[in-house]
Amino acid sequence: VQLQASGGGLVQAGGSLRLSCAASGRTFNSYAMGWFRQAPGKEREFVAAISYSGGVTYYADSVKGRFTISRDNAKNTVFLQMISLKPEDTAVYYCAAGSRPRSSPSEYISWGQGTQVTVSS
Repeated sequence: VQLQASGGGLVQAGGSLRLSCAASGRTFNSYAMGWFRQAPGKEREFVAAISYSGGVTYYADSVKGRFTISRDNAKNTVFLQMISLKPEDTAVYYCAAGSRPRSSPSEYISWGQGTQVTVSS
């Protein structure tokens, strides 16, 4: 599956953004999806994951209550709604597809190109 992330941008602290990840192929609804992020000089970190059906979601502690992952299997798209953004949320955000909704990047087999999110203080 090929993934294309979009929706990043520059936003002030406290603001909101909605990231999208469009997938190609007919098997999107058989994949768990995840969002990860990587800030300069830091390792890629888990943000959120969702099961193939959308019935199960997981979040990193740092984003719980502020970020919401969802998916629309009819449109082959996964979303990350982000509210109450903080400067520490600044990073390149990547979507990924895998067999299970897990927090380890090694569980994912396909990655999008990333979209930059910058939160100013």
